[in-house]
Parts: sequence; structure tokens; C-alpha cells
Amino acid sequence: MNYRKPHHLYHQVIQDIKDKIATTKLPAGHRIETHKQLAENYNVSLITIKKAIDELVNEGILISKAGKGTFVADTNPQTQSVKNNETSNTIGFVLRDLKNPFFSLIAHEIEVLAHSKGYTTLIANSSDDQAKEEHLIRKLKNSGVTGIIIASMAQKYFANESVRSLHKEKFPYVMVSYTHDPDIYFVGSDHIYGGFLATEHLIKQGYQSIGYINSTVGNLISDLRRIGYFKALEHYNLPINPDNIFYLQSGGGWNYFTAGYEIGLSICKQKECPNAFFVYNDLAAIGFQRAVLELGLAIPDDIAIVGYDDIEFASLARVPLTTIRQNTREIAKKALEAIIDQLQEKKPRIQTLLEPKLIVRHSSVKSP
Repeated sequence: MNYRKPHHLYHQVIQDIKDKIATTKLPAGHRIETHKQLAENYNVSLITIKKAIDELVNEGILISKAGKGTFVADTNPQTQSVKNNETSNTIGFVLRDLKNPFFSLIAHEIEVLAHSKGYTTLIANSSDDQAKEEHLIRKLKNSGVTGIIIASMAQKYFANESVRSLHKEKFPYVMVSYTHDPDIYFVGSDHIYGGFLATEHLIKQGYQSIGYINSTVGNLISDLRRIGYFKALEHYNLPINPDNIFYLQSGGGWNYFTAGYEIGLSICKQKECPNAFFVYNDLAAIGFQRAVLELGLAIPDDIAIVGYDDIEFASLARVPLTTIRQNTREIAKKALEAIIDQLQEKKPRIQTLLEPKLIVRHSSVKSP
């Protein structure tokens, strides 16, 4: 069959696969051919095949299993209910970047705690792709998992449509990345308080000129931490200097380290450089620290640094990093409780904010 017609090729592929399923040429559970084989059979591009398969998966007609292939879904209600029972003790965890040190800790804690309560976890990584994230949420829901924990890296103030759909349908879910929505289930840290703690610590160490290094422009979490920074300055009657506010040029995973390093080289060459910095997260702070040391400055005597998150590398930095620790175990515990409460038809707290903790190390404490 030749599918070289120019108009909506993937629709023709979709319809042909649906016809084969309807006539049982492709029975339920059958593994379909690879994308490459399908492209050759239909005489179309791999992009066309991928688009067609993705749409069939979204419709629930096909099921894609990581590392195993793509299969024809079983739409028979009786057999489907049996399959759903197989995943009834499984909790899905969607996050956009497994390389993110903070959320990988959350994932680990959730897996450990879920196992202790008789649940298994299914982690889905959307590779920093918003559309894929929404697709994975729908896919996990349709696969029959008990509930879904979401660590979105979208940096938006409001939940996306997929999360809204879970809420509307009363499907058990909770977010462990911040959302501003007053009705969306969320468990996480009080970032404003964390920003206050970091800045207050530097003030109490005697630093008067304190800079704040934001994440990239528009990052919600960074904005909240900056509010805490402002509050501390105001509380201790120190002026807010707009020239002491800086932004990283890139972010996400280990990009923060490079961005912190680059901005450090830029800032520390300025004549009016602050003598202390609160940095958005630990990776950026460690990169910033590297730049300071390369320029021949001493930490903390010339420049003090406080990070955020208390990732493993913070204590292993060349100058051990003072930071704000988020309680990943407690976040995981509260998130799991929120899922279980919904399963038991109890309404959990809409927003659970946990207080972070200041962890003092050498990068911010002046020598006697």
C-alpha cells in the first residue's frame, strides 16, 4: 500500500492501524512493528510514524512499554479490569529531569517509603519536555496506577491541563514542585522562609552588602526565594540594592553549575561586588564558588556564599557550602500520605509547606 499522498499522511496510517485492530489482524496484546519497519511498510517518514503512534497511544488504542515496544491495548472491560488490578498497588512518579539532584532525592525517598507501605513505584522521566510530561501523566492514569506524584519542572505559577484533569476527575495525585494554585494538592518547602534564613545568616555573620543570584528570568521558585531575601534585608533595616540582583543565563540540571561559574567570573571582576551572595541553588553556588577561587579570592573572607537544597555535593565542595536543606524525606512522606488519603476518600491538606533548615558550613563563616 502506497502512502505517499501529501495530505495528512499520519491520519492514513492511524486509520489503517485502527482498521487492522477492528478486524483482529492486530489482536489485543500484539506487539506492533518498530517505527523503522512501519515507515518502510507505509512508505512514509519516521516522523510521520512517530506522530501516528503517539496519537494512538494518547487515545489508548496502543500502549508503549519502555524497552519492550508498542502493543495493541486490550479494550475489553473484563480483561482490562484484571490488568488494572495488577497495577492497583503502583504509584506513578512523573518528573522532568532525573538528573536534577533534588528531585532524584525525592524519587528515592518516595520509592523507599512506598515499598514500606506495600506499594511499588513507577518513575517516568519526561526529559525536560512539557508536552511529554502531560502525555506521561495521562498514560500513567490510563495504565491503572493507584495515584500519581508529580515533580514538574515547568516553573509556571499554575498547574497544567493534565494536572487540572486529575483534580477534576478526583484521581489521586499530589505535586511536589511548587504551584501557586490555591486548590491543587501540593507538598513542598516554604521557599520564602528559606530565602529569609539564608539572607539572615549572612547578615548575622556581619555582611552588609549581600547579593542574590536568581535562576533564569521567570523561574517561580527563584522568585519566592528572592522574596525571602528581600524580607530579611527589610527586617534588619538593610537597603535593597537593585544592582545586587543577578540572573543566571541558563538552568536545568548541571547547566546550573556552568551558569553559576560564568556569572561568578563576571560579577567578581566588578569594582562594587557584594561581599556575600545567596545563590538560587547548590549547583549554581558551587559553580560560582569555583569562579571566585579561580580569581584568587578567599571564601568566605572575601566573598561568602550560601546555596539552597543541600545536595550531596554541597558538603563535598572545595569550600564546604552553607546551604538551606529541604527535608526530602518529609516531603516524600507527606506526598505519599496525600495519595493514601485520597484513596481512602479523605481530603488531604491542599498545600503543605514544610520549613527548610539552615545548614552552616565554612563558605559563610568568617575566620576568627
